[in-house]
Amino acid sequence: MTALKQYERIEATGLWRRSPEEQRREVVISIGDATLTISDFNDQALTHWSLAALERQNPGSFPAIYHPDGDPGETLELEGSETTMIEAIERLHRAIERTRPRPGRLRWMSVAGVVTVVMAVLLLWLPGALQRHVVSVVPEIKRQEIGRAVLDRIERVAGTVCHSEETQGVLNKLAQRTGVRRLAVLPGGVADSLHLPGGIVLLNRTLIEDHEDPAVAAGYVLVERARAQHLDPLAELLDEAGPSASFRLLTTGILTSEILDHYAERILSAPRPELPEAEVLNIFAQSAIPTSPYAYARDITGEAVIGLIEADPMAGRTLEPVLSDRDWVLLQNICGE
Repeated sequence: MTALKQYERIEATGLWRRSPEEQRREVVISIGDATLTISDFNDQALTHWSLAALERQNPGSFPAIYHPDGDPGETLELEGSETTMIEAIERLHRAIERTRPRPGRLRWMSVAGVVTVVMAVLLLWLPGALQRHVVSVVPEIKRQEIGRAVLDRIERVAGTVCHSEETQGVLNKLAQRTGVRRLAVLPGGVADSLHLPGGIVLLNRTLIEDHEDPAVAAGYVLVERARAQHLDPLAELLDEAGPSASFRLLTTGILTSEILDHYAERILSAPRPELPEAEVLNIFAQSAIPTSPYAYARDITGEAVIGLIEADPMAGRTLEPVLSDRDWVLLQNICGE
């Protein structure tokens, strides 16, 4: 036994009886590798007890009384003077107890493992799954309602959406040409363009007033539409607001004013994600709109957008204008003086 490796052989004398009906007799006790041997004084073995199955009837009292596990009628008494043997047996018991399987501990560890897995699912997988589900089931009319609510908050900072009866039809034409539901022109606040839930794309007035080619404004709208295909604006809002917002929207159909305010503030200040150049070229080609006007509007030197200029998919082609000259002039006055 590892716990008793310091001893070559331990012996002691004690009183042993095979059953309660028999008289106790003096015997010699010795400890081997795995057994306790009880012998007479002629070195004749009377019995062997498994050390792993040895029990003490009276812990802390003397004489120390031991018996095999499950058979308390067979006993062995050791006087308090046999300290070496008693200490060896007690050390052995402690060593065996440490190595015994702990079904309760195993169950606890199993339960803890299951709980950990469940918590990981709840914390890591469920919020994303819930958000994806909500984004997939929210009806278009609710998306538009949320988009209008966000726009209302943006107007407090950026100013009221520019509007006139004679230009609304032109905006509708540009929206149809670029594949979005609604366009709104703001006098300020927005750096260039934004895409809100419900298919609302916001444009800063400078994209219209400062450029002679409507392909510039159309290009910004196309890029916003592509961004929304990568990350749904409603998903962006819910991701920003956290899992509770997804749950609230799913169960009540309502987003709090605080959630909408925070989202509006963030998107006005956060930079818009860049799209791969190849993707930008592709969406412009599909819409038959040149990339060069959009590229020079982003960088007048052309250095940072040289790929969009050199690989313009519409270069050298005869194109239908994005808007007629008359419509573009009308639109350039949408915000008035």
